[in-house]
Amino acid sequence: MMEETALLNNRYRLEQPIGSGGMAVVYKAIDEMLERTVSVKILREDYSGDNDFRERFKQEAKAAANLSHPNIVTVYDFGFDDERVFIVIEYIDGTDLKSLIRRKGHFNIEDSVGLLTQACAGVGYAHRAGLIHCDIKPHNMLVSHDYRLKVTDFGIARALATIHPDEKSEVVWGSPHYFSPEQASGDAPSPASDVYSLGVILYEMLTGQLPFEAGESSELARMHREEVPISPRRLNPAIPEALEKITLKVLSKEPAARYRTADQLGRVLLSFGKLNKEKTGPIVLPRAGNKIGQQVADSHPSPTTAYPEHQETPYAYDPDTAETIVEDEPIDWLTWVLGLLAFTTILGLIPFWLYIYFSLNP
Repeated sequence: MMEETALLNNRYRLEQPIGSGGMAVVYKAIDEMLERTVSVKILREDYSGDNDFRERFKQEAKAAANLSHPNIVTVYDFGFDDERVFIVIEYIDGTDLKSLIRRKGHFNIEDSVGLLTQACAGVGYAHRAGLIHCDIKPHNMLVSHDYRLKVTDFGIARALATIHPDEKSEVVWGSPHYFSPEQASGDAPSPASDVYSLGVILYEMLTGQLPFEAGESSELARMHREEVPISPRRLNPAIPEALEKITLKVLSKEPAARYRTADQLGRVLLSFGKLNKEKTGPIVLPRAGNKIGQQVADSHPSPTTAYPEHQETPYAYDPDTAETIVEDEPIDWLTWVLGLLAFTTILGLIPFWLYIYFSLNP
């Protein structure tokens, strides 16, 4: 494909291909107007003339462009050039998580938790913005050389507002190794569907293998719906029992048995152990108790603040239930004392006002 015109849209100079998928090829490029390195994702020629694929490609750009988060790849531009459709995105100097898994076999506990917590932060932000990713897999997670992770490829993302709980689809979207049981059945996805996919990735990082393997997509779908994965600790005895419980919880067949959103899973992992901040940077998660955001037409998701673990709301971890418990906040004694003084002062004024009243009205 490099024999094509190297200068795209009179602005983006293609340098070299850095990745490819079924629908598109990704190039490292130079934005000559702003003089910065970017990635350019170009829809394959076979699909460029298909209006459905072009619209899906555009939808991917629009969905991600409305999300501003340090763990989501930033979209800079979308356009056409001589029948070619392209998306310009942030360039990440690194590789995708799947390539890292293939290279390492399995990760240590700290790196597994650190990477997946970053993924939870990005996916959870999308959930609060009213979007379900629907295609969570390590191929769609880019990791820089210092282990900063960013989620990408919102090509089949669904807006929560457009999903009916009883909907049924004959076409199953997503990746068979990573999609949830409800997606495998053609049922309506939910944020818990993304949580299941995150659980598959966590299982793979901890053990070096997928929970389910089969030669055909239909068999993989059946296994996601019916089979119980092998205990992670049987494959890697170094995995703490509590972390195994978390992993198996998010791989539950019923969505209600998992954590409801990626934010909830992220908070559990934050409370599980210390992370290497030199690799992950600050983890951006909302405070506990925030409800999942509802999508408002033509609105942008509200910004959040970075909360390092145990900074704002304290959390405790219950290994028996694999739940995060929000502990009571410390008592603010100064506020209580000032309040009590104010209350006492008001009570002390009552006899004075009664004296004045009866003096004026004998």
